[in-house]
Amino acid sequence: MKIRLTILFIIHSSFLVAQDTVRYIGTTLSNVDYHHGQLSPAIGVHNIQTVRVNREDTGTTNWTYNHQPMLAYWNNTFYLEYLSNPVGEHVAPGRTLLQTSKDGYNWNTPVVIFPPYKLIDGTVKEGKKDSAKNTFAVMHQRIGFYTSKNKKLFALGYYGIVLGQKDDPNDGNGVGRVIREIKSDGSYGVIYFLRYNHAFDEKNTSYPFYKTSKDAAFVKACGEILATPLLMQQMVEEADRNDPLISLQKDFKAFNYYHLPNGNVAGLWKYALTSISKDEGMTWQYGPLRAPGFVNANAKIWGQKTSDNKYAAVYNPSEFRWPLAVSLSDDGLQYKNLLLVNGEISSLRYGGAYKSYGPQYVRGIQEMDGKVPGGNMWVTYSMNKEDIWIAEIPVPVRDKVTADVNDNFNDKKDGEELKEWNLFSPVWCRTVIEKKESTKVLALHDSDPFDYAKAERVFPVAKKVAVEFSITPKQNNSGYLEIEMVNAKGTACMRIMLDSTGNILTKQGYRNKSLGKYVAGEMLNIKIELNTTTRFYMVTINGKSSGNICFAPVESAERIVFRTGGTRRFPNADTPTDQDYDLSNANAKDNEAIYFIHYLKTTSLK
Repeated sequence: MKIRLTILFIIHSSFLVAQDTVRYIGTTLSNVDYHHGQLSPAIGVHNIQTVRVNREDTGTTNWTYNHQPMLAYWNNTFYLEYLSNPVGEHVAPGRTLLQTSKDGYNWNTPVVIFPPYKLIDGTVKEGKKDSAKNTFAVMHQRIGFYTSKNKKLFALGYYGIVLGQKDDPNDGNGVGRVIREIKSDGSYGVIYFLRYNHAFDEKNTSYPFYKTSKDAAFVKACGEILATPLLMQQMVEEADRNDPLISLQKDFKAFNYYHLPNGNVAGLWKYALTSISKDEGMTWQYGPLRAPGFVNANAKIWGQKTSDNKYAAVYNPSEFRWPLAVSLSDDGLQYKNLLLVNGEISSLRYGGAYKSYGPQYVRGIQEMDGKVPGGNMWVTYSMNKEDIWIAEIPVPVRDKVTADVNDNFNDKKDGEELKEWNLFSPVWCRTVIEKKESTKVLALHDSDPFDYAKAERVFPVAKKVAVEFSITPKQNNSGYLEIEMVNAKGTACMRIMLDSTGNILTKQGYRNKSLGKYVAGEMLNIKIELNTTTRFYMVTINGKSSGNICFAPVESAERIVFRTGGTRRFPNADTPTDQDYDLSNANAKDNEAIYFIHYLKTTSLK
């Protein structure tokens, strides 16, 4: 009888997991040999750098380890929190910073929301010999914000302890979790401890315990957090290992969740682990177990319901931390495709402990922390654990267009000129609409020796296509611009280059062919007629034509790319994991190069 019951239980469990779990049922997989994974882009994604660090800065952006960003939207404002160390991961001192933005594109200078925390000399961890002497805590948190039931916003952080090499700040032996209010006038409340680890209390810590506050609304909000299993589960890594407020006390990392149509909760963890809760996180139905079909390693995965009543998972679909992609689901369980969010890896300028390459540790806005007007999805992530980025992903998420492009920026409403364009816009390489002499242009700026601006536009898939545009380079003695036609996998078949000495070139196999000269400030009217079947393309510049052969074969083309730098192929899957050196002249800034794109038009040919 016992054997029969056991068999029935196994069959029932297998059926449950097969039917009621997050899974990937699509056929698209990423190729780690390419930074973009050979994935087609989700149309209209704008990647915006919010923090670019520089060790020579005198403000809050000179610490070169920056990671684990979190996002909220409250009081018509974006709030972005991230943690920071001077050089490397888990190397004290640590602090947490906060940025704000009204539109998601223009961000203020970060302010320190949780400052470095001095440990008491002589502090030791259970079972360890190393002790603190002039030692500061490091910060490590998986939850950064909470919007209370009475609509107040709070920032959260965690002070962990690292004593000696290979020590871990999130081993349950840290100081504790802190909280403070973010007020509507831009000021901040007092820092309180929300929850201590077992060796700490009011007597041996520097901030008061939340229960001592005379602000009843603040105390109530703290109580809401502590009484909500789905919030407490995000604290499991740093909390005491026997914390009674955490329902699943296992070493599963970076928990996030969303609600399914039937009210159940889908949970996601690192390594694409997943489970289902029917009681708001008090208990879990199984595992967590690996989500079938999902590819993900030790980077975070983010899941949420989207404004069109579908679901999205954003993550690195590889054993590395590139590319950053989005997968979509109709029901929150079966994810069916894989599209590119960010396929760039900026140069890692400053070496440091455990600084992984790529766009990683993605987080969106959790359910109670606000809804952004317009209905698009917003996520934040770090690049190389060095700089902080945000991405706006249009909803509904699309990867195809059916109509030829006719983008005259001056004819479009303000703020809607680039809705169909994909942007990669670092702080020193802004990719934006600007008005020049009452005419709107797409401006690509570049003063960054280690990065570039990029704008790309998807058009209907075609074997024969004509593409017309005009562009004005503002200089001819510096800068560099590449223009490519690429297929669905991002493979370029042809390339035009404006080099730093006034030459217009096109790539012909190993060699470059001259297409003429350009003059600073003078407009270039360019037409490209491409036939992927014959591998031939005609380039006409200001009325002068030249026939050329594609340097790489593709079956069809579907987008054009404008980029102020050459194709990056470093790092790759064989690059050593840890970069322990700074790049040469890592603090340098170039003279700015600027390119104005006036319009873009495509015509599918028969």
